[in-house]
Amino acid sequence: MNSSLLKNIKTLFKDTFSAEPVIIASPGRINIIGEHTDYNEGFVLPAAIDKGIIAAIGKSEGPDCTAIAIDLKESYRFSLKEVVPVKNGGWRNYVLGVVAEIRNCGKEPGNFSLVFGGDIPSGSGLSSSAALENSLVFGLNELFDLGLSRQEMILISQKAEHHFVGVKCGIMDQFASMFGQKDKALLLDCRDLSSEAFPIDFGDYEILLINSNVKHQLNDSAYNERRAVCEKVAAILNKEALRDVTHEDLLAIEDRISQANLQKCSYVIEENERVLKAVEAIRNNDIKTLGELLFASHHGMQHLYKITCEELDFLVEKARENPYVAGARMMGGGFGGCTINLVKKDKLESYKKLISESYKQQFRKECSFYHVHLSDGTHMIQTTE
Repeated sequence: MNSSLLKNIKTLFKDTFSAEPVIIASPGRINIIGEHTDYNEGFVLPAAIDKGIIAAIGKSEGPDCTAIAIDLKESYRFSLKEVVPVKNGGWRNYVLGVVAEIRNCGKEPGNFSLVFGGDIPSGSGLSSSAALENSLVFGLNELFDLGLSRQEMILISQKAEHHFVGVKCGIMDQFASMFGQKDKALLLDCRDLSSEAFPIDFGDYEILLINSNVKHQLNDSAYNERRAVCEKVAAILNKEALRDVTHEDLLAIEDRISQANLQKCSYVIEENERVLKAVEAIRNNDIKTLGELLFASHHGMQHLYKITCEELDFLVEKARENPYVAGARMMGGGFGGCTINLVKKDKLESYKKLISESYKQQFRKECSFYHVHLSDGTHMIQTTE
């Protein structure tokens, strides 16, 4: 828990609205393996982390709702009578989208005041958007006694992103943020949302996130195009999703789809298989195999799905060359953000120094490093915390 962030948010809320808020903590997430498999109804292996969004929410007696983004020093006032997307609205559309989707479920929140902030770097691929969505829907559910289940809440968050932000995301980010468990990863079946939480022991290794500081904008990228390709190919094969498609199925229609799209679908099938192999490796404490799967995942994203960038490829190649790194790959939607690396604990500082210097020399800019721990999902913070 970021105690200074919590204090600043509570203080600003009380000073601005002269009321006691409900405080919600909602984490970001890492994804150990399983990228772009969620919207193909496949498997993913995410975990909530100890970085996220803290939101203070209270009822408003005024005629409008007010939201304040403390990090950006921005505020937004809107009426519940007109909840529509704002052009180039940024964070505002996440807030508006959640309100709209709650109402689409037949629930009616009243006017509210919101102050939020976080310690997830924007554009890092750690799902600050899902953390914000979940914090708001969870807080409004608590504040107005809406009776929503956690599963209903994550679907509201996902639809907000679809309809108000324009990103046709899968359910992984919202699920991991809402249902995360301390020191555990979640094997999530994105078809039926069944999951299994199990502890992870990386032994002599530790997770190190390296931010390329290339900011991805998913709605401006080829993310939605990738999803459309996957759905089109599944439809050609009369399958519900690529989850049900085999390599043999793809070969049977290779004269009906482009080579590029064939490669994209091959990546998804292979990545789905890698998730299940990774779970087996983790259960066997087989870090070597897990690392090899991470490298293979990145290779597929780079050469088949084509969602990496020069900076991410550089970071993974440096990891591949280093004997103290078991595995690494790009993490998140793509086109920027972080790599996830399994690095020997006693070599962390020397590895960071090596990467920092080589990255700056190559790209004339800095990369950033984050140490994260696996945490609990979205929850209310008692005022004594």
